[in-house]
Amino acid sequence: MAEDTARRLQARPIPVPKAAPPASTQTTLLVIALVVATLYLGSDILVPIALAVLLTFVLAPIVSRLERLRLGRIPSVLAVVVLVFAGIAGFGMVVGGQIADLANNLPSYQQNVHAKLDSLRSRATSAGSGGVVQQATEAFRDLKQGLEQVTGDTPPAATAPASALPAPGAAREPVPVRIEQDGSDALTIISDVLGPAMAPVATAGMVLVFTIFMLLQREDLRDRLIRLAGSGDLSRTTEAMNDAGERVSRYLLMQCVVNVTYGLPIGVGLWLIGVPNPLLWGLLSTVLRFIPFLGPAIAAAFPILLSFAVDGGWTLPLLCIALFVAVELFSNNVVEPWLYGSATGLSSLAIIVAAVFWTTLWGPVGLLLATPLTVCLVVLGRHVPQLHFLEVMLGDRPVLPDEAKLYQRLLARDPIEAMEIAEEKMSKGGLVEAGHGLLIPTLSLAEQDRQRNRLNPEGRQAVAEGMVALLDEMMESSPPAAEDTPLVLCIGARNDLDEAAAALLGHMLRPRGLRADVIPCEKVSVRSIAALAPTGVSAVVLSYLNPSALSHARRLVRRLRLHFGPNVPILLCLWSAHPEAEAPEHAISQTAADRVATSLTGAVTQLEELGVLAAVEAEKAPQA
Repeated sequence: MAEDTARRLQARPIPVPKAAPPASTQTTLLVIALVVATLYLGSDILVPIALAVLLTFVLAPIVSRLERLRLGRIPSVLAVVVLVFAGIAGFGMVVGGQIADLANNLPSYQQNVHAKLDSLRSRATSAGSGGVVQQATEAFRDLKQGLEQVTGDTPPAATAPASALPAPGAAREPVPVRIEQDGSDALTIISDVLGPAMAPVATAGMVLVFTIFMLLQREDLRDRLIRLAGSGDLSRTTEAMNDAGERVSRYLLMQCVVNVTYGLPIGVGLWLIGVPNPLLWGLLSTVLRFIPFLGPAIAAAFPILLSFAVDGGWTLPLLCIALFVAVELFSNNVVEPWLYGSATGLSSLAIIVAAVFWTTLWGPVGLLLATPLTVCLVVLGRHVPQLHFLEVMLGDRPVLPDEAKLYQRLLARDPIEAMEIAEEKMSKGGLVEAGHGLLIPTLSLAEQDRQRNRLNPEGRQAVAEGMVALLDEMMESSPPAAEDTPLVLCIGARNDLDEAAAALLGHMLRPRGLRADVIPCEKVSVRSIAALAPTGVSAVVLSYLNPSALSHARRLVRRLRLHFGPNVPILLCLWSAHPEAEAPEHAISQTAADRVATSLTGAVTQLEELGVLAAVEAEKAPQA
């Protein structure tokens, strides 16, 4: 009985779970809207959690190192957290002391401020007749009066009836005043006064608690995140988590280094030029630079205003402005590119958009967290196929290969940008590298679109003509070959795209001393081939971007054999064929061509083996 039951269970087909249908666009937009609404409405809880996660990324390596020293998990976490918050408290005390010292000295700077304001006011009033400010004020007053006369509007006092005005000398009636005592109690007053001050303290306390528990249970949290993300694909989930942690930690470390290298020269420079409290401004410059875009501007505004108040002239403010500009330029153009590299993986536009988005949701704290949170989104887009659009929109990786960009520029008839793409590729490896890695792949993309009926004749003509013009521009310095050198006919076999590929090979052959003539497919048709001279040709090269057009190639090879004779070698170039496949041998057997090449260097090598280039060397030897 048990054996029969087991046999029936084995014979029963195991149901295969169906794949979930892809989410529609409306569903995706609805999910995004719900996520954004949740982030906005739950900011009171989510902001402390996000700050705690950020601190956990920073402190986890330190805690792990202390644990390796056998200090224990709980003592290591408590020691690190106490040191961090003690450092924050010490920083606050130093800044508070500097601010108190600055507040005590501010009254002594009032005389300089009044003197500069009086100087500016006197200069403004002495410029021109009556002064610029006075002239502008009178002009606006006259304009206002003219508008009132045109529209008929007069001030309310002028239109008031005489009966409404009090008689001269008449006593005014007393206005009754009633004093009502507010019924609020002491608790309400305390909450109104201390409420705004207690909110940051409460947030800091929540961040402290969350950070401690995240550091204590980071392995358990990691396992739960893996379970939520899907334990069936541990490799991808682990890679995504490691990538996010590494990028965020590296970004924060590099940000700390950059901020220190920015704040230290600012503090030393302000001390050298004589701005009061340079320690305060150096510390604020270091901390405020964590806030993108606005932080450096805020850090520079206060010492510049203070230098305006301290110095009776204009030398100190100008020196202060020059110091901030010089340090900012050095940090942005030297220090940050050197240290950051690809630390974040975000594009410049993505950083700006992320700053605006997170600031709108969470205020100043969102501006502080904008870059780390967006880094995590980009990592998710890189490892989760459904969120790949995040990496495309926010990442710094090129979203299109060079051949696709060049193809699009040729379709758009933009020769300038197309030339820039080609020159960048050519500068790395010359024409051969540009032809292999850029030009032939670009023409292959166009040929594939043509075969799928996605490229109309106008677009095909634009790509072919643009490619030929691009080649002429790139090779304008190469001298033309002599008339007595061997002639190679490079034939575009089926269309103008094949002709553009043949032109590329012709440009590569001319510097080697060959005379390469590029002719279109119409000239080798049955009716037109008789117009070609049957003598004086050393070799014929057929250019095909479609490697499967072997039947057409067989007919064309037969026609060329009859016209040029059996002594003229024919090289068949199948540009899109894989060089390691059996395409060359199969193509030779199907078309009866002498040789087959699948690359530019392969075509040059085949011509050398056919003896065409050897004839050029033999002609050069007697002249030498």
